[in-house]
Amino acid sequence: MFETLKIETDARGVATLWLARADKHNAMSGLMIDELSQAADQLARDASVRVVVLAAEGKSFCAGGDLRWMQSQMTATSDERRGEACKLAMALFALNTLPKPLIGRVQGNAFGGGIGMMAVCDVCIGVTDAKFGLTEVKLGLIPATISPYVLARMGEDKARRVFMSARLFGAHEAVSLNLLARIVAAEDLDAAIAAEVAPYLLAAPGAVAESKRLTRMLGPQITPEIIDATIDRLVGAWEGDEAPEGIAAFFEKRKPRWQA
Repeated sequence: MFETLKIETDARGVATLWLARADKHNAMSGLMIDELSQAADQLARDASVRVVVLAAEGKSFCAGGDLRWMQSQMTATSDERRGEACKLAMALFALNTLPKPLIGRVQGNAFGGGIGMMAVCDVCIGVTDAKFGLTEVKLGLIPATISPYVLARMGEDKARRVFMSARLFGAHEAVSLNLLARIVAAEDLDAAIAAEVAPYLLAAPGAVAESKRLTRMLGPQITPEIIDATIDRLVGAWEGDEAPEGIAAFFEKRKPRWQA
């Protein structure tokens, strides 16, 4: 059914949603973004699914936005850009509001939008040697559509440490920033995920779903107005003069003009 994702569901009702672009470090293409929304809807409606594990094939969890997809925005119309930004925002919203527990299995590095994918999970467990970073500003872009989820997870004070510097950080700091609940050795990751899943299989699914809705009602509000504002900011960045320079520099293997 999907080209960039896989869904595997076991007899207990534990579904694993796999990011399956290992050769591209699971960077989010336009197709993957569309399929994430479809997968979230499918999992939400499947009464047999009790828990969802968000996992990734290959060495990287998610390298963020696909650079070819970003490059295509440089020649798109304003309406086309807004449409693509809206798709990304809605995919994140769908995962964030999934009426099932969403557990992130972070087996490798996550950058840019990959941090957003972690932030929409209810809990993430990662490996000790993974690296992370909100790297958008290196390309003249901003972490716009992921920002409501990143700020909700980290809090503004912690987010400001890493949100606009593109600084890379390790797994221990990711724990201190609330991105990861805990870290384990790679060989212990599956056991840690299984332990995180187990309590949900003893709980009433409807009560779990309602409890999750309650946390979203009482937690930081991510309203349509906020989502629209982040879409506007991303389109504005795409239409500025820094993003074309940053993306061109990447493909031309040179430094952008703001780097000495």
